[in-house]
Amino acid sequence: MVSGNGDRSLDAEPAHLPHDEQGLLFDDELSPLPNDAGYRGPTACNAAGITYRQLDYWARTGLVEPTVRGATGSGTQRLYSFRDILLLKVIKRLLDAGISLQQIRTAVHHLRERGTDDLTRVTLMSDGASVYECTSNDEVIDLLQGGQGVFGIAIGGVWREIEGSLAELPSEKAVEQGQAAELSDDELAVRRRQRLTG
Repeated sequence: MVSGNGDRSLDAEPAHLPHDEQGLLFDDELSPLPNDAGYRGPTACNAAGITYRQLDYWARTGLVEPTVRGATGSGTQRLYSFRDILLLKVIKRLLDAGISLQQIRTAVHHLRERGTDDLTRVTLMSDGASVYECTSNDEVIDLLQGGQGVFGIAIGGVWREIEGSLAELPSEKAVEQGQAAELSDDELAVRRRQRLTG
């Protein structure tokens, strides 16, 4: 990724700043990441503001694959985690700003490698052609003074938006693949299986 004025491109190592150095753009007083819930495709689409066609394409091409449960065949439902939906929303915002899918793939790859705590301290800035990572107010100001930044996405702000959206939408408990099959069986399928196994 292109970077100017000493700003960190998305390929650079993340800076680890002390908590008290974070300012208004980098307020990370967020609730913990929910890790026991999965969200079906339509719910993920609703929360991220994307179409199901986009979601399906991005899953098939590996841009954002469901981490709770992938589709394993006909009739199985993909389940997306909170973090997956957060990435979907960021992708949507970058697309709306005119960023190329190639640049978005690079940004998503970088964000995927970050820890969740680090992620809340990131603001993505873009000039419409490149995406820059900023982890402090000073980096945002430097980028804007250099005339490069056109818009920014504070990941912590997107986090809060997703939390608010998902609070009103249905979720499912994350279960193991074998347990999911047992839970989805109807009574006839259970009797048939018992008869076959003796």
